[in-house]
Amino acid sequence: MKKRIQRIKFKSLVADFDYGGVRVLAMKPTTYMNLSGTAVREAATFHKIPPEHILVVCDDISLPVGKLRLRRHGSAGGHNGLRSIIAQLHSDQFPRLKIGVGQKPHPDYQLAAWVLGHFSPQDAKLIDETADRACDAIDCLLSKGMDQAMAKFN
Repeated sequence: MKKRIQRIKFKSLVADFDYGGVRVLAMKPTTYMNLSGTAVREAATFHKIPPEHILVVCDDISLPVGKLRLRRHGSAGGHNGLRSIIAQLHSDQFPRLKIGVGQKPHPDYQLAAWVLGHFSPQDAKLIDETADRACDAIDCLLSKGMDQAMAKFN
């Protein structure tokens, strides 16, 4: 299900396509992460997309490297991107696919440096494999629904 970016719209790189009769708008916000909610809100407002039909894919430092976790909704959990989306949509009722990047190596390590840094060669290989599994999880979610996707990929 690899699609190419088609244009820039809603402060995002955007691909728009049909998937099994479902229209999909894939976005990668070009804003800073803590402002990503602006991009999501603009697209949701323009296309009249309710929060429960928005899937957010994000990193998660509380999950081990390579672990996937699908959730129907929830809090920001300290994630600034999710916090921004929740604030802009006025709702936390959107599904998310979290990709584990592991915890920072020690408490004094800057969090931004950790999540924006480079993976070790071993972790980079695992993240590449995880990206493929994340695509499979999205495929399952779109074709079979959240329950089956959660059962298979969580």
